[in-house]
Amino acid sequence: MKIPTTLKHKPVIVSENYEQVDGRYAGNSDAKGLSLGLAQWNDRGKVDISAKVWRYTGEKWSRQSEELPLHRVLDLAILLTRSMSHFREAYRYPELYNTEQPLIDRVGLQGDAMSVAVCTDNDKINEDIKLFSQALKDDDELIGERLRTLSGILKDMGY
Repeated sequence: MKIPTTLKHKPVIVSENYEQVDGRYAGNSDAKGLSLGLAQWNDRGKVDISAKVWRYTGEKWSRQSEELPLHRVLDLAILLTRSMSHFREAYRYPELYNTEQPLIDRVGLQGDAMSVAVCTDNDKINEDIKLFSQALKDDDELIGERLRTLSGILKDMGY
């Protein structure tokens, strides 16, 4: 299925077969494509690039399609990988985190740091963190494949 080019987000680089590789939803995904392009929020004279997940309901392109600035895509990857690192050692805590210190890390970015912490405001955190941990374990092969691919590309680029 072709990603629309007449909407506000202007695709430049596309993956129009994303539904075939969308993790556990592969072959049965409403996320039909990914694109990198000119952001829909661009103002005259200012151009931002964004990433977009294109969802299709079977009848029309969905308003649930997401568009993210590229730095947020990377920030989500940082949040994911730092979380995965935490859960590799989380078995040491009865609740899978240090209840006295729910802050996992502060990752330095642009003169400050992005906090990575367990959400203790969630009144069901002790149940939800176990479900989250199990889901990470269940998807380990799926996520690991993508991280290895990303790692290889980053190494090839000199990072």
